[in-house]
Amino acid sequence: MALALPTFGFSAAISQKLATETSLTAETHDTAGGTQATISVSVMGNDGQPATGAAILQDDGKEIAGVAVDATGHASATLTLAPGDHTITATYSGDSTHLTSISQVTPVRAVTGAAFNFTVSVSPASLSLTAGQSGTVTASVTPVNASSLTAPMFVTLSCSGLPDQSACTFTPENIEILPNETAPINSTMVLATSAGIAATAGLKPQSQPGRPVHQPIAWAVLLPGVFGFAGLAFGARRRRWMQRLFLLALVGFVSVLGATACSPQYDYYHHGPPHNLPTPSGTYQVSVTAQSSNGVTAITNSTPLALTVK
Repeated sequence: MALALPTFGFSAAISQKLATETSLTAETHDTAGGTQATISVSVMGNDGQPATGAAILQDDGKEIAGVAVDATGHASATLTLAPGDHTITATYSGDSTHLTSISQVTPVRAVTGAAFNFTVSVSPASLSLTAGQSGTVTASVTPVNASSLTAPMFVTLSCSGLPDQSACTFTPENIEILPNETAPINSTMVLATSAGIAATAGLKPQSQPGRPVHQPIAWAVLLPGVFGFAGLAFGARRRRWMQRLFLLALVGFVSVLGATACSPQYDYYHHGPPHNLPTPSGTYQVSVTAQSSNGVTAITNSTPLALTVK
């Protein structure tokens, strides 16, 4: 009986989640380099209310992109497709209150263009990280009509749409596409989040090595100096040489302030490092972009990646 209790509790938790229905539509637009498809995804719970979270787009069963489902239950992405027939599906990943679901297959046909182009895909198309963790994704750039190239083409990878306190890097960041190349060229993308560093309230180091901090002595210099400057200012009205002396004293006064309470170094050693915030939780749609240029025309294609931060 003791072994049956966890199983019963797990089953009860699953049964409390709402079933969902995922639908997908695709609109295509033919260009000189091929076909672009605008994919729209909708996820609704069986209670009639929209679901949120991440959905993965697949082409013939292969992950190519990930989208973030917003508060209205919708998500969209524009993808460049390789020439030929495609079967696109969307799989909703579920969340704490909704079950997963998959859309019906949507067939899409992409034309063969005459100009050079390329497609971009990511795998896995969805990442779920706890703030402070890092995740690795493979970004693939597949040449289209590379036979039209007369020289190597260089493509630069970047990302946008990241949440605050996060960053991405690519290795390599720049890839080379050779004439007549058809195989995908991969780059490793590392997406890093931040756990944040709490402010160290009450941390007051006594001194920096080689430079002691003596606050009472600093104030002993400052307070008499303030009254002295007042007298100098009064006398400066009567004598020109007193004006020059006042200016010299003012420079010295500012220097003393820079070495004491108005100094950032002083603030750090008496109040500790600043508070660094963690990456905010939520589901984000990160855009992975590949851009190239032959010196005349720039080509830019992108694909989304769904990032969930816990």
